Amino acid sequence: MALFGTAAFAPLPFSVAQPGQTTDVLGEDRGKPVITVTGAPVRTTTGQLRMVTILATGPDADVLLSDVVDSWFRTDRAVMPRDSVYPAGDSSEEANQHNLAEMKQSQDAATAAALNFVGDSASKVKVTLNLADVGGPSAGLLFTLGIIDKLEGNGSGRNGSGGDLTGGRTIAGTGTITASGEVGAVGGVALKTQAAARDGAHVFLVPKDECSDAKSELPAGMRLIPVTALKDAVSSLTALEKGGKVPSC
Repeated sequence: MALFGTAAFAPLPFSVAQPGQTTDVLGEDRGKPVITVTGAPVRTTTGQLRMVTILATGPDADVLLSDVVDSWFRTDRAVMPRDSVYPAGDSSEEANQHNLAEMKQSQDAATAAALNFVGDSASKVKVTLNLADVGGPSAGLLFTLGIIDKLEGNGSGRNGSGGDLTGGRTIAGTGTITASGEVGAVGGVALKTQAAARDGAHVFLVPKDECSDAKSELPAGMRLIPVTALKDAVSSLTALEKGGKVPSC
């Protein structure tokens, strides 16, 4: 009895994650545009491109056996080893600094990938990204698409789409991005699709290698579009807008 009582109240080396916030990168965050472009013509966009997050208990938080048991049987929770979410030994402050640094690198890569895609010079075009209280690299793909959508209204540039990437829809997605336009896996996609559905999205861009994870708890009516590179995402969204053939998981 004493052993069971101790186990019930002893902190365990796990983190519990749940669907987090989503933000329209074509819109505003706390009264400021998420994406501001200067030095090039921009267009008025329609629809939404929503980046998604998960919310996990911090490295300093006590996760008890009752939390783990409760979360294990819920589709809107995930139990993960703490070391898989936070580097071993990190405090909440250190984890926050690490995530913010990753977000800054992701924003720089997104800007480079977008300008390279449309054929604009980074020396002439300045992109400012503003998103408070969000860290990590998983918004890279959506940042990139948002920049392209603002720049490509007239179909200029060597890869100009000549139109609205969203087609007036609410599109969500996740994925890291490199400056060359490669899309990488991020984790937590089953929770992210739930966050996207909650906030009105019916289309979700997912790194191709994470299709099976994304399908595991897929909300009703959510359409998954697999991507491995930026050009895949743009061509799929363009085809979706025009009623063409769109790949699926």
